[in-house]
Amino acid sequence: MSAISQRVHLVLLTAWTVLWFAVVQPHGGFSWHYLRTGGELLYAGTDRADGGLNLYAHHPELQMGPVSFLAAGVFNPFPEPVGQLLAAGVMSLLGLLILVVAGRSAAWHLLGTGTNHQRLRQRVLIAGLAFIPMWIEVAVRFGHLDDVLALFFTALAVRAVTRGNPAATGVFLALAVDSKPTALAFLPLLLALPRGQWLRAGLWCAALVALAWLPFLLDAPQSLTAARFAIPNQPASALHWLGVDDPRTPPWDRPAQATTGLVLGCVAVWRGRWPAVVLLGANARIALDPSVYTYYTASVLLGTLLWDVIGQRRLVPWWSWIGLITLYGAVFVVPGDAARGLIRLGFVIVSTAYVLLWPVHDRRRRPPSAGGHPTTGQTLHTANG
Repeated sequence: MSAISQRVHLVLLTAWTVLWFAVVQPHGGFSWHYLRTGGELLYAGTDRADGGLNLYAHHPELQMGPVSFLAAGVFNPFPEPVGQLLAAGVMSLLGLLILVVAGRSAAWHLLGTGTNHQRLRQRVLIAGLAFIPMWIEVAVRFGHLDDVLALFFTALAVRAVTRGNPAATGVFLALAVDSKPTALAFLPLLLALPRGQWLRAGLWCAALVALAWLPFLLDAPQSLTAARFAIPNQPASALHWLGVDDPRTPPWDRPAQATTGLVLGCVAVWRGRWPAVVLLGANARIALDPSVYTYYTASVLLGTLLWDVIGQRRLVPWWSWIGLITLYGAVFVVPGDAARGLIRLGFVIVSTAYVLLWPVHDRRRRPPSAGGHPTTGQTLHTANG
């Protein structure tokens, strides 16, 4: 690929985003009503018996975090179609910002390793072409502001890790969890910081998570039942293929997803592959979730994006395109629920094994303390694909 400037790089990704937005938006906003309702209830406060801090106790189907409802409420003064369109536009823009953040995170992380930044820019472009369709799926077709915010804050947390900023890492990971509880699986990113910064980052994260969720639990303890909200177990899910035939979400399933994601993420950091934490956390959800909504794939594509541009050096970001084809493309071209479930499970197993077990070379060092130079600190192994 010939050399491209930063401006051309951004123009191409923006044009690609606008194209997908234009195609999907007329039929978008499938789940936006959940966010709109949650925002109305949260802002209603004590004016409604099921509003304010009673939201989760009365509406366990609203599985989004309070930060998502606070953000969704900003669009409520507009007529619903206008608010949904504005929200879709903002969420689409956040996808572009994630690509910029991922590129800058990789550039900083690889500073001093002799990385060709033109090749890095091309790698972000190629991975971004795979990432954007799935981002539009979650942001526009479904309108899941909770997933959008959780993934956006996680990308900012990755940026903070590469800059060695423990406070920002903890804050952004907390905001991710406060937007969508499934972001718990990304918390091992805290351990990618130098050990001396773990406590500070962890305290910031724990404090902001408690600040967001404890008021609901203290005011209405039955809010905890929302964590047991069940959805149908789809025949095409990897969970169903594994032999779990319960018609709805088994009671052990959500804790198992979180635990599996946390364990795999910790192993990734221990193995020196911290850029794989998001992919592994998303894989745990794909493998154990009873549903097969296509917007789930957006979290996987953020994981492959981060792995391809930070954890590897290949010009072609294969995992981003493999994820797009197997998890999204297979939905349209593979007949049979069992076959699609097997493909989903196969992607999880192969990609997890690759990022954890494929041989790597020691090409750079652990992120520094805040303000330090990125080539100082303890040794950290990253993949040299």
